[in-house]
Amino acid sequence: MKYRNLGNSGLKVSCAGLGSWLTLGNTLEQDLSSTLVGKAFELGVNLFDTADVYKRGKKKEVVIGVAEIALGAAIKELPRHCLVLATKCFFPLSEDVNDKGLSRKHVLEACDASLKRLGVDYIDLYQCHRFDPETPLLETARAMDHLVQKGKVLYWGTSSWTAQQIADVVHLCEQHGLHAPISNQPEYNLFDRSIEREIAPKSAQLGLGQIVFSPMAQGVLSGKYVPGQPLPADSRAADDRVNKQVKPYMTPERLELAQRFKTLAEEHGMSASNLALAFCMQNPHVASVLVGARTKDQLKDNLKAVDLVVPPELAAKLDAMFPVG
Repeated sequence: MKYRNLGNSGLKVSCAGLGSWLTLGNTLEQDLSSTLVGKAFELGVNLFDTADVYKRGKKKEVVIGVAEIALGAAIKELPRHCLVLATKCFFPLSEDVNDKGLSRKHVLEACDASLKRLGVDYIDLYQCHRFDPETPLLETARAMDHLVQKGKVLYWGTSSWTAQQIADVVHLCEQHGLHAPISNQPEYNLFDRSIEREIAPKSAQLGLGQIVFSPMAQGVLSGKYVPGQPLPADSRAADDRVNKQVKPYMTPERLELAQRFKTLAEEHGMSASNLALAFCMQNPHVASVLVGARTKDQLKDNLKAVDLVVPPELAAKLDAMFPVG
């Protein structure tokens, strides 16, 4: 495993992190979740990312934070000081008018709830899951700074914020002497390279590193979805519990492009999945790439990308095939 500093901080994260968006406590039962987390740690992964809204459960059961609960159970036997636990807040957790957003009230209450679900005393990286236009930005920044001052959070970050929003909050933190964010978590893959235009370089200038998700475009870049053929029975696209996020990538044009990409990867002695991950890891602005493996074998295969190098001639072919736009 390789490790990189997250933004301008001294925090080092594995260049491959384990995400839990559609896996831990969701498509995976607790035993499998714990096995996967344990294997990831064994292979050098130290960054484990989740969110309070992941796998909320049925509303009538009032079960929220299922992914956090699953991750908390999975790390019980692991050394806490070796882990970088990342979670998020923003999205509604109930029908209550204040149980959402980035107000001081919600941020502080959501953090306490996440700590309980994870079963830990502090969160390494607490992230604003989206930008909140209904809350003054300074209020959010002060709430995050308060959590850092209290030791409940060590660092904080943003997720899916624009370059301007990131710049605004960093400048506010500088003006008011507050702890500034050290990371942003955007979607990033060969189909969607939009962060390369402004978000990633501006973040780097301001001291934020990128922790990217969906590097394989929900599995489409693996080439397993063949145009005109039935969906693989065990695939994410065939699973009605989680396939809503896959559908935007399942256009005929993108499926055809994924097949061309798979052929190109194989011509260079790589699997399509490994090349897709290696492409993201090679971006100097990316500190860690979140993988969403569902089995130990899949995880081990994904982590092979850590040691891959995308040569200049192959990178040029990828630029031509997947232009930034």
